Amino acid sequence: MPAPTHRYRSDDEDSGRWAGFPFRDGDIVISTRSKSGTTWMQMICALLVLGTAELPAPLNVLSPWLDWLAEPRDVVFDKLAAQSHRRFIKTHTPLDGVPLDPRVHYVVVARHPLDMAVSLYHQAGNLDRVRLAELTGQPAPAGPTQERVPVEQWLRSWVEQEADPRAELDSLPGVMLHLNDAWARRREPNVELVHYDDLVTDLGAEMRRLADRWDLPRPGPELVEAATFGRMRERADRLAPDTLGVLRDRRAFFRQGGSGQGRALLNAEAHARYEQRVAALAPPDLLTWLHR
Repeated sequence: MPAPTHRYRSDDEDSGRWAGFPFRDGDIVISTRSKSGTTWMQMICALLVLGTAELPAPLNVLSPWLDWLAEPRDVVFDKLAAQSHRRFIKTHTPLDGVPLDPRVHYVVVARHPLDMAVSLYHQAGNLDRVRLAELTGQPAPAGPTQERVPVEQWLRSWVEQEADPRAELDSLPGVMLHLNDAWARRREPNVELVHYDDLVTDLGAEMRRLADRWDLPRPGPELVEAATFGRMRERADRLAPDTLGVLRDRRAFFRQGGSGQGRALLNAEAHARYEQRVAALAPPDLLTWLHR
Protein backbone atom coordinates (compact mmCIF):
# COMPACT_ATOMS: atom_id res chain seq x y z
CA MET A 1 0.00 0.00 0.00
CA PRO A 2 1.59 3.32 -1.08
CA ALA A 3 2.42 5.50 1.90
CA PRO A 4 1.43 9.19 1.94
CA THR A 5 3.94 11.47 0.27
CA HIS A 6 3.17 14.43 2.53
CA ARG A 7 2.07 15.00 6.11
CA TYR A 8 -0.39 17.85 6.59
CA ARG A 9 -0.54 19.50 10.01
CA SER A 10 -2.33 22.47 11.54
CA ASP A 11 -3.51 23.51 14.97
CA ASP A 12 -6.62 21.34 14.51
CA GLU A 13 -5.57 18.47 12.23
CA ASP A 14 -2.75 16.00 11.61
CA SER A 15 -2.84 13.64 8.66
CA GLY A 16 -0.14 11.58 10.37
CA ARG A 17 -2.95 10.02 12.39
CA TRP A 18 -3.70 7.83 9.35
CA ALA A 19 -0.47 5.89 9.92
CA GLY A 20 -1.28 2.32 10.83
CA PHE A 21 -5.01 2.61 10.25
CA PRO A 22 -6.35 -0.88 9.46
CA PHE A 23 -8.46 -0.52 6.33
CA ARG A 24 -11.15 -3.00 5.35
CA ASP A 25 -12.33 -4.02 1.90
CA GLY A 26 -14.83 -1.47 0.64
CA ASP A 27 -14.01 1.36 3.05
CA ILE A 28 -14.85 4.81 1.64
CA VAL A 29 -12.60 7.80 2.36
CA ILE A 30 -14.28 11.18 1.83
CA SER A 31 -11.60 13.76 0.98
CA THR A 32 -12.80 17.34 0.62
CA ARG A 33 -11.76 20.89 1.29
CA SER A 34 -13.63 22.66 4.05
CA LYS A 35 -17.14 23.81 3.07
CA SER A 36 -17.03 21.93 -0.22
CA GLY A 37 -19.70 19.33 0.49
CA THR A 38 -18.08 17.18 3.18
CA THR A 39 -21.16 16.68 5.34
CA TRP A 40 -23.33 16.31 2.25
CA MET A 41 -21.14 13.47 0.98
CA GLN A 42 -21.06 11.86 4.43
CA MET A 43 -24.85 11.87 4.42
CA ILE A 44 -25.00 10.42 0.92
CA CYS A 45 -22.64 7.64 1.98
CA ALA A 46 -24.67 6.96 5.13
CA LEU A 47 -27.89 6.66 3.15
CA LEU A 48 -26.36 4.43 0.48
CA VAL A 49 -24.55 2.16 2.96
CA LEU A 50 -27.28 1.87 5.60
CA GLY A 51 -30.26 2.00 3.25
CA THR A 52 -32.41 4.04 5.63
CA ALA A 53 -33.11 7.70 6.28
CA GLU A 54 -33.37 6.98 10.02
CA LEU A 55 -29.70 6.97 10.91
CA PRO A 56 -28.83 4.91 14.01
CA ALA A 57 -26.43 7.54 15.37
CA PRO A 58 -25.37 11.15 14.68
CA LEU A 59 -23.65 11.50 11.34
CA ASN A 60 -20.24 12.40 12.73
CA VAL A 61 -20.36 9.29 14.93
CA LEU A 62 -21.11 7.11 11.92
CA SER A 63 -18.43 8.91 9.88
CA PRO A 64 -15.60 10.12 12.15
CA TRP A 65 -13.09 12.78 11.16
CA LEU A 66 -9.90 10.80 11.56
CA ASP A 67 -7.43 13.71 11.32
CA TRP A 68 -9.09 15.99 13.88
CA LEU A 69 -7.05 16.55 17.03
CA ALA A 70 -10.07 17.26 19.23
CA GLU A 71 -10.62 13.53 19.75
CA PRO A 72 -7.80 11.12 20.66
CA ARG A 73 -6.60 9.00 17.74
CA ASP A 74 -7.07 5.71 19.60
CA VAL A 75 -10.65 6.64 20.43
CA VAL A 76 -11.40 7.26 16.74
CA PHE A 77 -9.69 4.01 15.73
CA ASP A 78 -11.71 2.08 18.33
CA LYS A 79 -14.97 3.62 17.13
CA LEU A 80 -14.23 2.62 13.55
CA ALA A 81 -13.11 -0.87 14.58
CA ALA A 82 -16.45 -1.37 16.35
CA GLN A 83 -18.49 -0.55 13.24
CA SER A 84 -19.92 -3.58 11.48
CA HIS A 85 -21.33 -1.70 8.49
CA ARG A 86 -19.27 -0.54 5.54
CA ARG A 87 -17.25 2.38 6.81
CA PHE A 88 -17.10 5.92 5.38
CA ILE A 89 -14.47 8.16 6.92
CA LYS A 90 -14.10 11.92 6.73
CA THR A 91 -10.88 13.79 6.00
CA HIS A 92 -9.94 17.25 4.76
CA THR A 93 -6.54 15.88 3.71
CA PRO A 94 -5.62 15.70 0.00
CA LEU A 95 -5.12 12.18 -1.29
CA ASP A 96 -1.33 12.48 -1.24
CA GLY A 97 -1.61 12.73 2.56
CA VAL A 98 -3.56 9.52 3.21
CA PRO A 99 -2.58 5.87 2.61
CA LEU A 100 -3.85 4.68 -0.77
CA ASP A 101 -5.18 1.13 -0.52
CA PRO A 102 -6.53 -0.58 -3.65
CA ARG A 103 -9.33 -2.14 -1.56
CA VAL A 104 -10.58 1.33 -0.55
CA HIS A 105 -12.72 3.84 -2.45
CA TYR A 106 -11.73 7.51 -2.35
CA VAL A 107 -14.19 10.27 -3.21
CA VAL A 108 -13.20 13.92 -3.63
CA VAL A 109 -15.88 16.62 -3.82
CA ALA A 110 -15.01 19.80 -5.71
CA ARG A 111 -16.85 23.10 -5.34
CA HIS A 112 -16.31 26.41 -7.09
CA PRO A 113 -13.56 28.00 -4.97
CA LEU A 114 -15.36 31.33 -4.63
CA ASP A 115 -18.49 29.66 -3.28
CA MET A 116 -16.40 27.53 -0.95
CA ALA A 117 -14.63 30.64 0.33
CA VAL A 118 -17.88 32.48 1.10
CA SER A 119 -19.13 29.49 3.08
CA LEU A 120 -15.79 29.34 4.88
CA TYR A 121 -16.13 33.02 5.85
CA HIS A 122 -19.54 32.42 7.41
CA GLN A 123 -18.41 29.19 9.05
CA ALA A 124 -15.57 31.03 10.77
CA GLY A 125 -18.11 33.29 12.45
CA ASN A 126 -20.01 30.26 13.75
CA LEU A 127 -17.06 28.62 15.52
CA ASP A 128 -16.50 28.76 19.27
CA ARG A 129 -12.76 29.44 19.17
CA VAL A 130 -12.35 29.08 22.93
CA ARG A 131 -13.95 25.62 22.91
CA LEU A 132 -11.92 24.58 19.87
CA ALA A 133 -8.65 25.65 21.53
CA GLU A 134 -9.63 23.75 24.66
CA LEU A 135 -10.25 20.55 22.70
CA THR A 136 -7.06 20.72 20.64
CA GLY A 137 -4.73 21.84 23.43
CA GLN A 138 -4.02 25.25 21.89
CA PRO A 139 -3.84 28.57 23.79
CA ALA A 140 -7.23 30.23 24.11
CA PRO A 141 -7.71 33.36 21.98
CA ALA A 142 -6.62 36.45 23.91
CA GLY A 143 -8.25 39.84 24.00
CA PRO A 144 -11.62 40.99 22.65
CA THR A 145 -13.03 39.51 19.47
CA GLN A 146 -12.05 41.63 16.48
CA GLU A 147 -14.76 42.99 14.24
CA ARG A 148 -14.83 41.08 10.97
CA VAL A 149 -14.44 42.81 7.63
CA PRO A 150 -17.39 42.54 5.20
CA VAL A 151 -17.49 39.33 3.19
CA GLU A 152 -16.90 41.15 -0.12
CA GLN A 153 -13.67 42.67 1.16
CA TRP A 154 -12.57 39.42 2.76
CA LEU A 155 -13.19 37.47 -0.46
CA ARG A 156 -11.02 39.83 -2.53
CA SER A 157 -8.23 39.43 0.03
CA TRP A 158 -8.65 35.66 -0.06
CA VAL A 159 -8.20 35.65 -3.84
CA GLU A 160 -5.01 37.70 -3.55
CA GLN A 161 -3.49 35.84 -0.61
CA GLU A 162 -0.08 34.33 -1.30
CA ALA A 163 0.17 31.20 0.86
CA ASP A 164 2.07 27.95 1.12
CA PRO A 165 -0.61 25.58 -0.20
CA ARG A 166 0.54 22.70 1.99
CA ALA A 167 0.41 24.82 5.13
CA GLU A 168 -2.75 26.79 4.29
CA LEU A 169 -5.09 24.27 2.70
CA ASP A 170 -8.10 26.58 2.84
CA SER A 171 -6.30 29.30 0.86
CA LEU A 172 -6.88 29.50 -2.88
CA PRO A 173 -3.51 27.81 -3.57
CA GLY A 174 -4.40 25.12 -1.01
CA VAL A 175 -7.80 24.47 -2.57
CA MET A 176 -6.24 24.09 -6.00
CA LEU A 177 -3.49 21.82 -4.66
CA HIS A 178 -6.15 19.49 -3.25
CA LEU A 179 -8.09 19.46 -6.53
CA ASN A 180 -5.00 19.16 -8.74
CA ASP A 181 -3.98 16.04 -6.85
CA ALA A 182 -7.44 14.50 -7.22
CA TRP A 183 -7.69 15.49 -10.90
CA ALA A 184 -4.43 13.71 -11.65
CA ARG A 185 -5.90 10.53 -10.10
CA ARG A 186 -9.37 10.76 -11.64
CA ARG A 187 -8.90 7.76 -13.93
CA GLU A 188 -7.79 5.43 -11.14
CA PRO A 189 -10.44 2.74 -10.59
CA ASN A 190 -10.97 3.50 -6.90
CA VAL A 191 -10.97 7.33 -7.09
CA GLU A 192 -14.17 9.26 -7.76
CA LEU A 193 -14.52 13.00 -8.34
CA VAL A 194 -17.87 14.64 -7.61
CA HIS A 195 -18.77 18.19 -8.58
CA TYR A 196 -20.81 20.05 -5.97
CA ASP A 197 -22.98 21.60 -8.67
CA ASP A 198 -23.95 18.13 -9.93
CA LEU A 199 -25.30 17.39 -6.45
CA VAL A 200 -27.28 20.63 -6.62
CA THR A 201 -28.58 19.98 -10.14
CA ASP A 202 -29.50 16.28 -9.99
CA LEU A 203 -28.87 14.74 -6.60
CA GLY A 204 -30.64 11.49 -7.45
CA ALA A 205 -28.52 10.87 -10.53
CA GLU A 206 -25.31 11.45 -8.59
CA MET A 207 -26.40 9.16 -5.77
CA ARG A 208 -27.28 6.41 -8.24
CA ARG A 209 -23.94 6.86 -10.02
CA LEU A 210 -22.02 6.53 -6.76
CA ALA A 211 -24.06 3.52 -5.70
CA ASP A 212 -23.14 1.80 -8.96
CA ARG A 213 -19.46 2.69 -8.55
CA TRP A 214 -19.37 1.32 -5.01
CA ASP A 215 -21.52 -1.79 -5.63
CA LEU A 216 -24.29 -0.55 -3.35
CA PRO A 217 -28.07 -0.70 -3.91
CA ARG A 218 -29.46 2.23 -5.84
CA PRO A 219 -31.37 4.66 -3.60
CA GLY A 220 -35.11 5.12 -3.82
CA PRO A 221 -36.83 8.53 -3.77
CA GLU A 222 -37.07 8.60 0.02
CA LEU A 223 -33.29 8.32 0.40
CA VAL A 224 -32.67 10.99 -2.21
CA GLU A 225 -35.11 13.28 -0.39
CA ALA A 226 -33.30 12.65 2.90
CA ALA A 227 -30.07 13.89 1.29
CA THR A 228 -31.49 17.20 0.09
CA PHE A 229 -30.04 20.31 1.66
CA GLY A 230 -33.38 21.39 3.11
CA ARG A 231 -34.03 18.07 4.83
CA MET A 232 -30.50 17.99 6.22
CA ARG A 233 -30.90 21.49 7.63
CA GLU A 234 -34.08 20.40 9.39
CA ARG A 235 -32.08 17.63 11.09
CA ALA A 236 -29.07 19.78 11.98
CA ASP A 237 -28.94 18.45 15.55
CA ARG A 238 -28.17 14.98 14.20
CA LEU A 239 -26.24 15.87 11.06
CA ALA A 240 -24.06 18.90 11.83
CA PRO A 241 -20.45 17.83 12.48
CA ASP A 242 -20.43 18.75 16.15
CA THR A 243 -20.88 16.66 19.27
CA LEU A 244 -18.24 18.54 21.26
CA GLY A 245 -19.72 22.05 21.28
CA VAL A 246 -17.56 23.68 18.61
CA LEU A 247 -20.43 25.22 16.64
CA ARG A 248 -22.34 28.17 18.06
CA ASP A 249 -25.42 27.31 15.98
CA ARG A 250 -25.83 23.91 14.32
CA ARG A 251 -28.55 25.06 11.95
CA ALA A 252 -26.30 27.89 10.77
CA PHE A 253 -23.82 25.24 9.60
CA PHE A 254 -26.31 24.50 6.80
CA ARG A 255 -26.51 28.14 5.71
CA GLN A 256 -27.51 28.11 2.02
CA GLY A 257 -25.75 25.37 0.12
CA GLY A 258 -26.22 27.00 -3.26
CA SER A 259 -23.87 28.01 -6.04
CA GLY A 260 -22.92 31.36 -7.53
CA GLN A 261 -22.84 33.43 -4.35
CA GLY A 262 -19.06 33.93 -4.52
CA ARG A 263 -19.05 35.11 -8.11
CA ALA A 264 -21.89 37.52 -7.37
CA LEU A 265 -19.79 39.27 -4.73
CA LEU A 266 -16.95 40.20 -7.11
CA ASN A 267 -17.08 42.96 -9.70
CA ALA A 268 -15.71 42.35 -13.20
CA GLU A 269 -12.21 43.50 -12.30
CA ALA A 270 -12.01 41.33 -9.17
CA HIS A 271 -13.39 38.32 -11.01
CA ALA A 272 -10.83 38.75 -13.78
CA ARG A 273 -8.15 38.77 -11.11
CA TYR A 274 -9.54 35.52 -9.71
CA GLU A 275 -9.43 33.96 -13.19
CA GLN A 276 -5.82 35.07 -13.57
CA ARG A 277 -4.87 33.58 -10.22
CA VAL A 278 -6.43 30.15 -10.78
CA ALA A 279 -5.03 29.93 -14.30
CA ALA A 280 -1.59 29.88 -12.70
CA LEU A 281 -2.62 27.21 -10.18
CA ALA A 282 -4.36 24.52 -12.25
CA PRO A 283 -4.47 23.09 -15.79
CA PRO A 284 -7.14 24.34 -18.22
CA ASP A 285 -9.09 21.06 -18.32
CA LEU A 286 -9.52 21.03 -14.55
CA LEU A 287 -10.63 24.67 -14.54
CA THR A 288 -13.13 24.04 -17.36
CA TRP A 289 -14.67 21.22 -15.32
CA LEU A 290 -14.55 23.14 -12.04
CA HIS A 291 -16.06 26.39 -13.38
CA ARG A 292 -18.74 24.94 -15.64
